[in-house]
Parts: sequence; structure tokens; C-alpha cells
Amino acid sequence: MADEPLIPSHGGYRRLKSFQLAQMVYDVTVRFCDRYVEKCSRTYDQMIQAARSGVQNIVEGSQASGTSRKMEMKLTNVARASLEELRMDYEDFLRHRHLPIWDREDSRRAELIERRCKNAGDVAQWVRELHDRGGRSGLSGHGETTVSSTPSTPSIYPEIAANAALTLIAVASGLLDRQLKAQARAFAEEGGFTERLYRMRSQRRQDKK
Repeated sequence: MADEPLIPSHGGYRRLKSFQLAQMVYDVTVRFCDRYVEKCSRTYDQMIQAARSGVQNIVEGSQASGTSRKMEMKLTNVARASLEELRMDYEDFLRHRHLPIWDREDSRRAELIERRCKNAGDVAQWVRELHDRGGRSGLSGHGETTVSSTPSTPSIYPEIAANAALTLIAVASGLLDRQLKAQARAFAEEGGFTERLYRMRSQRRQDKK
């Protein structure tokens, strides 16, 4: 306990899977909005800001963890809430255009997750490949009801792109849920800055005796 630092190691958010995925969701959302959402609309700004908030609050929470675990949890929860807001925007986009929202068990979602995309460009490549297959998954199971677009039918690109974003948001949200639980556990077991300060002062008093 004598070697316990008052301000523990913190930051390191770039190593967090939640940050990496949230950042990819942000990049995907910027590309999606530039292509499918009216740039002068409120929805355009809201979607990009919600995606950005998902990233930035993970960063701020990671930095704040050195002096306040409560603030870390609060900001992580804000990031989670921002992704939930973004999820609703994508679902609204699909509903308003009478496009399907893929079921959780849809094999296309599993295919994208297994692809382990590293960036928005990888996601865009997967979207193109799925489009070229007529919207059908390369995996067995669900997700073979969408047909390829023709001159007489609308493009299925918006459906695939929006559902791809929803899939990534679901994974990022799950990671943040687990992160919040781990943060709450650590706070309950170890306390925060005030508790560390008390332990250090108590130890120093003991050492002087």
C-alpha cells in the first residue's frame, strides 16, 4: 500500500476496443451522412454529433479516471447514451424509407462482425461486396431475402450501409456496457481519489510512529 500512487496510471484509451470501435462508427457515420442524409438537415448534424460524442466521452472518461472514477463512469455512460441516440437515428432512417432493419440473428450481421474491419474503408468494402451479391450473406442462415437492385428497383446500398452501422453500434454498445460494469466494480472495491488520499495519509502517519 505504501507504493500506491495518488494518481494511478490513466488514459490509454487508444488501446480500448470500445474506443477503436466507437471511432470507426464515427468515421462510418460521417461517410454515411455525406452520402445519404441532406447536409442542411438537422438530422445530419445530430447523427455526426452523436457519433462524435460516443468517441470523445470515452477519451474524456479515460483521462478523468486518474482523479475521479465517478467522472469516468459518468462520461462512459454518456458515450453509451450517445451511441443509443445514434442507433435510433439509423433505425429512423430505415423506417422512414420502408427499408428493413436486420434482425439480431441475421447472418449478415454475423458476417460483418467476423470480418473484423479495422476502419471505415474496410466496412465500405464489405458493403460493396454484399451489394454485389445481391444483399445475400456469404454465411449460411438468415439474411437472403434482399434482392439486387435493377433499373426498376431502388438501390439497396442505403439498407446495407445503415444496417452495417447498426451492427457496429451494437458491438460498441456491448463493449461499453461491460466497461461500465468493470468500472463500477473497481470503484466499489478500490474507491476513488478521496479513498486513495485517505489511505496514503493513514499510511504516512503509521510510518512516522
